[in-house]
Amino acid sequence: MTKEMLEIVTEFCIVVTSISIILLLYRAVVGPTNPDRAVALDTIGINLMALAGLIAIYLVTTQLNDVILLIGILLFIGTVAIAKFLEKGVIIERDMD
Repeated sequence: MTKEMLEIVTEFCIVVTSISIILLLYRAVVGPTNPDRAVALDTIGINLMALAGLIAIYLVTTQLNDVILLIGILLFIGTVAIAKFLEKGVIIERDMD
C-alpha cells in the first residue's frame, strides 16, 4: 500500500514539475525583462534538480545523486554569472585598474 502510494505521488510530482519547466521555458523566452528571464532560468535549474531527485525516488536508486549535485553546482555558477552580467554588463572583467 505504501509503495503504491509513493509511486502515485512521485508520478504526480514528476508531471507537475515537468509542466512547471515548460511554463518556465515560456517565461525564459518571452519574459518581458532580462531579470525575469534570469529568474526563470534559475528556477528551471531548481526544477531540473527536483525532477532528477523524483526520478531517483521513482527508480529507487542513488546513482542520480551525482547528477543532482552537478546540476546544483552548475546552477550556482550560472546564477552568479547572470547576476553579474545584469549588474555590470560583463561576466569577466578584463580591466583590473
